[in-house]
Amino acid sequence: MAFPLQGDDAARRTPPSEISNPYWVAFSKSCAELINIPVANNDLPTDHKWLELLAGNSLETEFHQFSNPLATAYSGHQFGVWAGQLGDGRAILLGDIASQELQLKGAGKTAYSRMGDGRAVLRSSIREFLCSEAMHALGIPTSRALAVVGSKMSVMRETRETAAVCARVAPSFIRIGHFEHYSSLENTGRLKELADDLIEKHYPECHNSIEPYLELFKSMSNKNATLVAKWQAVGFCHGVLNSDNISVLGLTIDYGPFGFLDQFQIDHICNHSDHSGRYAFHRQPQIMHWNMACLASAMLPLVELNHSSVEAQELLKSALESFPIIFAEEWQKGFRDKLGLQTAEEMDIRLIERLLQLMHDSGVDYTSLFRSLGDIDKDAAVVNISLRDHFIDRGTIDLWLQDYLARLSRESVDDETRQALMNTVNPKYVLRNHLAQRAIELAQQDDFSEVHKLLKILSNPFGEQPEHHQYSQAPADHVRAIPVSCSS
Repeated sequence: MAFPLQGDDAARRTPPSEISNPYWVAFSKSCAELINIPVANNDLPTDHKWLELLAGNSLETEFHQFSNPLATAYSGHQFGVWAGQLGDGRAILLGDIASQELQLKGAGKTAYSRMGDGRAVLRSSIREFLCSEAMHALGIPTSRALAVVGSKMSVMRETRETAAVCARVAPSFIRIGHFEHYSSLENTGRLKELADDLIEKHYPECHNSIEPYLELFKSMSNKNATLVAKWQAVGFCHGVLNSDNISVLGLTIDYGPFGFLDQFQIDHICNHSDHSGRYAFHRQPQIMHWNMACLASAMLPLVELNHSSVEAQELLKSALESFPIIFAEEWQKGFRDKLGLQTAEEMDIRLIERLLQLMHDSGVDYTSLFRSLGDIDKDAAVVNISLRDHFIDRGTIDLWLQDYLARLSRESVDDETRQALMNTVNPKYVLRNHLAQRAIELAQQDDFSEVHKLLKILSNPFGEQPEHHQYSQAPADHVRAIPVSCSS
């Protein structure tokens, strides 16, 4: 079974609850290929039983049977406060398929639903589906989305909406909250089971270490440091970086009130429920580091198996100090790549920081600006560079452009090669909120064409796709501030 821990204290058998008259909203052929599901010419599974299975109405297809669906227990910190036991409140793990785990989100109540109904709505399911697949195409580690199945069954949120189930795929859905759960219960046996399984299946390089649990922590911390650096580079805001939403594999999971930056604000808050700005864009690295500290605390009993308490704390503290180092290295590399710099100079960091400050001051569109940098030639005259028109302080951006051109002149690659490389790291297309909202509004009228269209466009984010150029444009003022919250 996919989840390594057996017993009611770890997970409860939870068959999905049926939805009425299910229908396809969206299906990812790319994700289907990952888990070896045959797909017909209409980009849907050849086996029609997949619709009923992904709706939660069945547990088998022609070649697959999931006999032990589970919801798992975990705990965690939410908005910096210990929340105690949480668990899979609306996610049900069906089981393994082609070395991946298949999970249904919104398939009904579980033992951990608390006051919730265990359901997801069409709106949030479409957002998660599209962003999961978009992030994968951007090269950012993420859970995948196989499908969205809809129903006219009513679900109450802020208003009455219709139900949907999002099928998610990942090598593992274990999160920091699983470690925190057993640590809070002082159950070192369960902690050891969890860690040993992760080492066996996902971190085999830790197996022969004289400090396997310390090395496991380092590996998980480093993966998440790299992940958040990639978020910052592409302008992605997660929105709810609670410790129970952080993957032990360094994957982006639990898409809720996320958002890609439009007008650049370094302190942008994408979740309107985040009143203190805890999870603002510029704080994401700091918060991820804080979450790694939570993981270190949870794993302390494992390191104490071979060390005194004081020694174990010092070892984990030292390991935790590598997070900002790894993050800085990845962040600097990511932004050098975005600026087309193949070599490293000390002045590069200041050059990057100056650009970001200028973008913040002028509210420049994040994705479009970096994409347009690839159009600049080394020998261009500053006054002929069109992107300067997006900045309020023309004199200051001109000074930056002079320094940037001087920096490019010290690179050995020609303009054509550099520009091609830049266009492989600076996407033209991201899932902007107004695009997702338009697809949702049409889907709520039973028109799923825009969902399908966005999936196709976002599967090739670095391509020019001139026929879809309007999808790369910054949003108009009247659709820029679309609110998203934890129910999104």
